[in-house]
Amino acid sequence: MARTGRPKALLELTEEENDQLERWARRRKSSQALALRSRIVLGCASGLSNKAVAAREGVSQPTVGKWRSRFVESRLDGLADDPRPGRPPSVTAAQVEDVVVATLESTPQNATHWSRAKMAKRSGLSPSTIGRIWKAFELKPHRAEGLELSNDPLFVDKVYDVVGLYLNPPEGAVVYCVDEKPLLQALARSQPAFPMMPNMPERHTHDYVRQATTSLFTAFNTADGTLISSMHRRHRSIELEKFLAKIDATVPADLDVHLVCDNYGTHKSPAVRAWLDKHPRFHMHYTPTYSSWINQVERFFAYITADLLQRSDHRSVQALEADLRAWIVAWNENPRPFIWTKTAEQILEKLGRLLKGSVTTTV
Repeated sequence: MARTGRPKALLELTEEENDQLERWARRRKSSQALALRSRIVLGCASGLSNKAVAAREGVSQPTVGKWRSRFVESRLDGLADDPRPGRPPSVTAAQVEDVVVATLESTPQNATHWSRAKMAKRSGLSPSTIGRIWKAFELKPHRAEGLELSNDPLFVDKVYDVVGLYLNPPEGAVVYCVDEKPLLQALARSQPAFPMMPNMPERHTHDYVRQATTSLFTAFNTADGTLISSMHRRHRSIELEKFLAKIDATVPADLDVHLVCDNYGTHKSPAVRAWLDKHPRFHMHYTPTYSSWINQVERFFAYITADLLQRSDHRSVQALEADLRAWIVAWNENPRPFIWTKTAEQILEKLGRLLKGSVTTTV
């Protein structure tokens, strides 16, 4: 006669219990331990065996049996951890869940986001307790990051085109990311900076005298990281034509030139198009709108801003241009290409998840 094992206690859920377990199981910021226990109970209630639930959730059969028995004995309260020695907690799981849900799914009256004080007033908990809950669940309502999704109807095609150049550049060709950093202004501080000292950062005045401006035209070689650059006091099609002519003179004549650039009007002006028609080895590849992150030269601009421009103190535009040229010469002595790893499919999949999560949160 086959062994049937110890008979299992009948596990049936009320509608309220099922709804609560579903919420715990799918809420992204819930305790992962509680989410796992909820999925175990839901699996058992659906008629699956302990063995099947254990295989699905990647846990042992005794673990499934433990939480099944705990739920049958104490229902939803049985899924909490056993009480530990010491003073009993003054904040209940329900209060924690209420704070987390309110933080994620609502905003305070007459404000765009929650502060500790506002959430403490709403929940009746102390501001320090709110802070600990937010830290535990990695919530930072005071922070926000800028995001602008492309509305380019050819977004997918352009992503495939540009990323394809990075990952599989054509033979007998060179790929450059091209852009301009316009209106770089020479700022003359009103007083010299106080140098950094132990326990004291560098300090400088916030008032300055504005001098003239210059624009930095840059082409970044995606293969070896070298730069071709020019500086012009104005930022027009004629300056871009001069820069393209410099690229043409620098790159060996037997190589095709593929340029990745944004949709700025100068890049598509009739004069530039006419120049490109006369130089058939040049091929333009435009990034999607609002997608500067895909142009590698933007990463270079971030470096030069942090190293040179952020704390600049130049008494003339000529001094600024001299420092820019020196910085670029030093870069080209030890160039560093950026290693692009994401395929177009991975980028589009990530953006799809972002959009899906945004819609889910909004709903």
